[in-house]
Amino acid sequence: MDATPHRVAILVYDGVTLLDVAGPAEVFKEANRFGADYRMVWLSPTGADVTSNLGVRIAVDDAVTSQPASDTFLVAGSDLYPRFRVPRDLADAARIPAAGAGRVASICTGAFVLAAAGLLEGKRATTHWRVADELVARCPTCRVEPDAIYVRDGTTYTSAGVTAGIDLALALVEEDHGPDLARDVARALVVYMQRAGGQSQFSAPLQGPPPRSLALRKITDWVTANPGGDHSLGGLAKHLNVSTRQLTRLFHDELSTTPARYVENIRFDLARALLDQGHTATHAATLAGFPSYESMRRVFARKLSISPAAYQRRFGTARRANAG
Repeated sequence: MDATPHRVAILVYDGVTLLDVAGPAEVFKEANRFGADYRMVWLSPTGADVTSNLGVRIAVDDAVTSQPASDTFLVAGSDLYPRFRVPRDLADAARIPAAGAGRVASICTGAFVLAAAGLLEGKRATTHWRVADELVARCPTCRVEPDAIYVRDGTTYTSAGVTAGIDLALALVEEDHGPDLARDVARALVVYMQRAGGQSQFSAPLQGPPPRSLALRKITDWVTANPGGDHSLGGLAKHLNVSTRQLTRLFHDELSTTPARYVENIRFDLARALLDQGHTATHAATLAGFPSYESMRRVFARKLSISPAAYQRRFGTARRANAG
């Protein structure tokens, strides 16, 4: 295979998440073993070496302003910048090389750096599910897709949390060299070529604020304590001794959802916990209050794009998976 050299510039800075840097870099390095020719260069805003979130020092090749245009410009993430505003010098360090790059990509919270640089305006994007709402607040014109593993909008790519950088790098390799070479890389690294489902399968159970009114809190506590009860709209309204219309308005005003969707979410979260603990899918459906396994399966398919069995294979206890 006579590969054309492909220059990959990776922007790093103090506090950068080491796995955001190492994961994609390992994919590109491995691709070279199968005939690709990725030439990686490590850049920082000033050209000085940086220290990662784990305290590991990263040797930098140059400053962003001293380097020629890259084919791929990649911005790694950091835990710092969902919590703090991105410094102007870091935003500039992304904006300047991005202007001449063939494509621009971010790993995890690197999307916040791209957003601060104005590179996500009006574009579809994603980031780690925990901070997707914050990205929406920082970039109101962005169309944030919190469940996506990675998103492509033209020549701009964004990816979800940490290991999703590997997924994105594999997608870029496939784009450059086709599925066969990318598949060889995935097999060598013992990772999925394309993992099933979205970020929702990794997210924590829903933890919204409690209802403000005592009346609605009475209902939500009852549903949580008794997920298999009669939680039809009429049954809930009767329990609280209010009209169905009034109950629907309470849920809308305080929880921004419907009674039916709230009940479904409670049952879904409970089912996930039961599957994590090793219960069979049928038993989990019963204990979580679903009318049937099939109804639970439909909810998992809609929310996670995978079946309960597939979810359990991914997240069942390591002890049980390695027993025997």
